[in-house]
Amino acid sequence: MTHSLAARAVQATPAPLVRRMRGLSDRAIAWLFIAPTMLLLLAINIFPLIWTVRLSFTNFRANRPNAEVLGVGIDHYVAILTDPDIWGPMQATAHFLFWTITLQTLIGFTLAYLIDRKFRGHGFWTTLILIPMMLSPAVVGNFWAFLYQPQIGLFNYAVSFFTGIPPSSFEMLGSVNLAPWAIVIVDTWMWTPYVMLICLAGLRSIPDYIYEAAEVDRASPWRQFWSITLPMVLPFIMLAVLFRGIENFKMFDLVNLLTNGGPGSTTEVVSITLKREAFEKWRTGYSSALAIILFVAVFGLANIYVKALNAVKNR
Repeated sequence: MTHSLAARAVQATPAPLVRRMRGLSDRAIAWLFIAPTMLLLLAINIFPLIWTVRLSFTNFRANRPNAEVLGVGIDHYVAILTDPDIWGPMQATAHFLFWTITLQTLIGFTLAYLIDRKFRGHGFWTTLILIPMMLSPAVVGNFWAFLYQPQIGLFNYAVSFFTGIPPSSFEMLGSVNLAPWAIVIVDTWMWTPYVMLICLAGLRSIPDYIYEAAEVDRASPWRQFWSITLPMVLPFIMLAVLFRGIENFKMFDLVNLLTNGGPGSTTEVVSITLKREAFEKWRTGYSSALAIILFVAVFGLANIYVKALNAVKNR
């Protein structure tokens, strides 16, 4: 099958090119075919990054495209790093990162561990659990905004049923204390299935003979969990934490739809600040510098984390 496909590809290639390809190695031919796609992907990703870096050193404003563009050096970077107001969004982002990753990891691994038991109907329940992850963030945001309504929202009535507090006496999205947790709940509900899938893949990769050998040695289920299951699935858990950490650092959709950074600036994460600077205040150069700082921070932390992941994997 592979040879026939290769033969068809060669037949569809112009004759001069075929004569040149006959003198190339298989590796060179493979690079020749994928090079256009790689160049396109590099152009799509690298060009915006370079353009953003360039804008971060200027006073350019997108609402004044014809105005004179002047270089400002590193003034934007200095202004951001010395601005005390920027640490509020940073703290809000750190709050979301910590709680969403912690809850998603714990719940996701627990669900994966239960589903891996292969009980009756586990396929149905697995599919049911995956539904939130398949939905668009716009749909999820509007759906939960309706659930959080103080007068008709089902979430408030559910809380009232268990606590006895009247549904209209508290408002999740309008409360300074509850709004951050409202977003944590929504993000955990939506992305816990993603963590569950990765953890389930790790659990399914553990060979059965290891557990059989442990049973021969009369190891208890608790001992098998701590000595076999958890150490062998740990790299998968760390990989899930890495993916969710990168995504949640850029959290925008749910926050923008549910609270838009409010009430006040309680839920204003860094991405919301970036949106305000770029599309409300039209400080394009300043917002470009902020975007580059965030990129460098995420890239640096991800590299450190990947090294730790490799160390655990190779241990």
